[in-house]
Amino acid sequence: MIHKSEINNQLHSPAPKSRSRRGKHKIFIGMAPGVGKTYRMLEEAHQLKEEGIDVVIGLLETHGRRETAEQAEGLEIVPRKQIIRGGMTLTEMDADAILERAPKLVLVDELAHTNVPGSPREKRYQDVEVILAAGVDVYSTVNIQHLESLNDLVARITGVVVRERIPDRLLEEADEVVLVDVTPETLEERLQEGKIYAPEKIEQSLANFFQRRNLIALRELALRELADNIEGDAKACTPAGQFCNIQERVLVCISTYPNSVQLLRRGARIANYMNAKLYAVFVDNPDRFLSKAESLHVETCEKLCKEFGGEFLRVPSYNVSKGIAEVAQKYGITNIVLGETRRSRWELLLRGFLAQQLMGLVKHIDLHIIATDKTPD
Repeated sequence: MIHKSEINNQLHSPAPKSRSRRGKHKIFIGMAPGVGKTYRMLEEAHQLKEEGIDVVIGLLETHGRRETAEQAEGLEIVPRKQIIRGGMTLTEMDADAILERAPKLVLVDELAHTNVPGSPREKRYQDVEVILAAGVDVYSTVNIQHLESLNDLVARITGVVVRERIPDRLLEEADEVVLVDVTPETLEERLQEGKIYAPEKIEQSLANFFQRRNLIALRELALRELADNIEGDAKACTPAGQFCNIQERVLVCISTYPNSVQLLRRGARIANYMNAKLYAVFVDNPDRFLSKAESLHVETCEKLCKEFGGEFLRVPSYNVSKGIAEVAQKYGITNIVLGETRRSRWELLLRGFLAQQLMGLVKHIDLHIIATDKTPD
């Protein structure tokens, strides 16, 4: 398990008479259905109950999984609300009943679920926010593919457009995030053993969403998302001026020289080796007018950067080294990629070498000076 922070001490404290405080939110996240998020949530709930904490189940989805249903035994369940829709009786989590029951902690499965039309709120996470605002602590579960910002990427990876999504801020605002992680091989074994879906759905799942390459990519997304989350918390606690970057980030410095295309390709390879995010920056002098050829060259670099999955930054500045240094600090860059200088010896004597200037402006960042062909790409 990978934890963002610990809130057990607060959970173990007696409930205050007045619930003016906001409840604590702990999210169990995984790469796909079947990794064990709900089971882990129930397991922790039992431990807290044994320690005297008032725990109830607000909403549980077992999906027919025997082990999950057995793990829920012994925990109080708040009855679901019944909603009549189109002549059918449907059920949803009853947030009002949970608030009336006023437990110390409530368990809510499948945070991204869309409620039945006619419910007080459209999404289950909105019900959770109401419960938290009332001072009740919440444990919830969600899969990485349900994050709003990852929707397009997940669709490209898996070919599946995820309709039920949650805003990224829920992870950012959570008091604790726990990654429930298993290997793709273990998840495939669970699927084949009928521990995730009914037997008639196994082959279809293995051929679609549960393909090995999909699971590997989704697992990496989950690990990266939590690393970003941890890094954000660490930076918030780090004194100004001190270094705190957990993930590798590569910044390629683009100029109007044709060899910038080669430089960008090399930077993309470095980022790929490091499993790092790629950025490219062009420092645009406000007093310098770019020719049509130079403008087209910068546009080509921007397009290529995006094809590599990177982010292109165009920064106005009268000082190239300071512009690069400011970008490096803002985006948490760990590696800067530069091309070898094309300045004359006289220019170097007057203005200095860009790499030397950067070394005086940035700390804890590796500089890569790449030799490129002299001829245009």
